[in-house]
Amino acid sequence: MSSIWNAGTYDAERRRLVPCFDLFYGSAVELVARTVTPEARLLDLGAGTGLLSGLVAERVKPKLLHLLDASTEMLAQAQSRLEYWNPVATLRSLTDPLPGGPFDAVISALAIHHLHDDEKRDLFSRVRAVLAPGGIFVNAEQILGPTSWHQQLYEAMHLEAARALGSSPEEIEGANQRMKYDRCTPLAKQLKWLEELDYERAGCFFQWSRFAVYAAWKPQG
Repeated sequence: MSSIWNAGTYDAERRRLVPCFDLFYGSAVELVARTVTPEARLLDLGAGTGLLSGLVAERVKPKLLHLLDASTEMLAQAQSRLEYWNPVATLRSLTDPLPGGPFDAVISALAIHHLHDDEKRDLFSRVRAVLAPGGIFVNAEQILGPTSWHQQLYEAMHLEAARALGSSPEEIEGANQRMKYDRCTPLAKQLKWLEELDYERAGCFFQWSRFAVYAAWKPQG
């Protein structure tokens, strides 16, 4: 839920609070780059400060970059960061109708886990509808452990790594408060939804603790 973040400190905190930052975001970028052609059309769901969009844009040089977020402050930060790409910015919730597309890639990072399960599945269906044939949906996400044992391990690993990277007690407490709003879902359930919605090649391409990057493609025909 980007509106409960401080747009001015978001990026610096993100690097400390996502210990696998480079591989996490880098895996999402790599999947897009291996799918789209030059002058691709991209949609970023819950774009925040444009962190993921910026990394993808540097790699694939998109023709269209459409940012969607529920926070005016975050969108302003993203537009400033991505000024070179002249992004289209839309103030909108993830449960609202999506821009019409078609898009060659729909991307998201650490946003969709704020939705209830039925809302997530509905969003996946709506994403497929706005993807061009052969287009990719990539979600760099926070997931729920498949069992309580896994979840406790994920939480312990995350906390210890964030502290090692210099997160202060206040920063960690802020993260814990924000995570009370999270509605994370096990990875396997989300991949199953994608398969049921007739995406192709749904799979996880990176995971460390509670952070996972998964993707699926819309069939060509």
